[in-house]
Amino acid sequence: MTDGTGVISGVSASHERASVDDIEIAAAESQRAAVESLLSHPGVEEAYVLQTCNRAEAYVVTAGDEAGHAVLGQHFEGVADDVLVEMDHEESLRHLLRVAAGLESIVLGEDQILGQVRDAYQDARGVGGIGPVLEDGITKAMHVGERARTETAINEGTVSLGSAAVNLARGERDLAEATALVVGAGEMGSLVAKALDGTVDRVLVANRTVPHAEHLVERLSTDGSALAIDAVPAAVGKADLVVTATGSPAPILDATDLATVDRTLVVDLAQPRDVPTAVAEFDHVTIHDLDDLESVTESSRAQRQEAAERVEAIVDEEFEHLLTQYKRKRADQVIAGMYESAERIKTAELNTAFDKLDDLDDEQREVVESMADALVSQLLAPPTQSLRDAAEEDDWTTINTALQLFDPDFGSEVPDFVSSMDPEDIPDDMKSEMSPAVLNQLDD
Repeated sequence: MTDGTGVISGVSASHERASVDDIEIAAAESQRAAVESLLSHPGVEEAYVLQTCNRAEAYVVTAGDEAGHAVLGQHFEGVADDVLVEMDHEESLRHLLRVAAGLESIVLGEDQILGQVRDAYQDARGVGGIGPVLEDGITKAMHVGERARTETAINEGTVSLGSAAVNLARGERDLAEATALVVGAGEMGSLVAKALDGTVDRVLVANRTVPHAEHLVERLSTDGSALAIDAVPAAVGKADLVVTATGSPAPILDATDLATVDRTLVVDLAQPRDVPTAVAEFDHVTIHDLDDLESVTESSRAQRQEAAERVEAIVDEEFEHLLTQYKRKRADQVIAGMYESAERIKTAELNTAFDKLDDLDDEQREVVESMADALVSQLLAPPTQSLRDAAEEDDWTTINTALQLFDPDFGSEVPDFVSSMDPEDIPDDMKSEMSPAVLNQLDD
């Protein structure tokens, strides 16, 4: 499949069907580790994994859908079937375009997902997961994401989970004189702190790397302080609002940390959770997680719906371009084989002619060779265009016929583009024109 003739299979567990707990189960230790694990399966040539706070998705390139979904089934073992969405080649490509454009996010049009798609691409690329098939699909997705944000207003208003969390808190509490504790100074924590700036009286930022927290506090106009992560349990007692957004594999707070605090609002944006669900049993603590943010974002979603319709049109347009690109690549593989076959015949015939015309000088030989080259080019130009047209229309019968006409060895060897197809997906009229040797190889 290194020539780009494989197919993509994908599986997604996202906020649309999965809870925070479901996504936590579906997520691997890291994107890079997940890609390496997928590549270790026989037949997997490429792999890509995208894990965010509200989705866990994996994609593989194999010879056919059945092999791909078998591997992905093992990858998502233990995840309830009703929260998983299986996608074939075209469904996977369209979904990736929609994800990068922000159409599949909790906050419609959020900007952060485009960066997360890029980061996942770099993770997969770093361990050898990106080949010609996923390269085309993911780079197209990133292009669509950029177009969505530069050509439409889909990212206006509440466009991050961080700002959505602050809007949720503002709807439940008067924050004007509140002290807010932000746990985590990464991308999400920075978004939360920025949304809180000017809204609360004081911002405390806690992070494992204190200089990162200090840098974030320095960028705020609101009074604030940076804390070490170990100081979080004590700082909770001083905070009216706690927003957690770390990448910790284990909770950074436990129930005892919140058992004796005053009335406190907690918004947990982490995946896996930073705060145990048992905290919800306390009357003095109100806790929200990612599942609760969907209702908060509905109003802003309605405001950007018109822009989303324009983004849908961009996705449709670029999706068709991408499919054409894939099909042309398959046709080009067949065309290359056709020209190689013609070149072999031309060379053999020229050698035969030159043996008989041994009195030709170098200039005369060049004239004969040029004439042979011109004949090959002129004869193959029309079928070349026809093959490209046939590929765009999924007309495999025409491609198969061309191979039989121009490649005398076709009857004994299955070309790559055919061997990568599931035998059940090959049209009957195409099978009827295949030699018994080819059919036997496909059955094997």
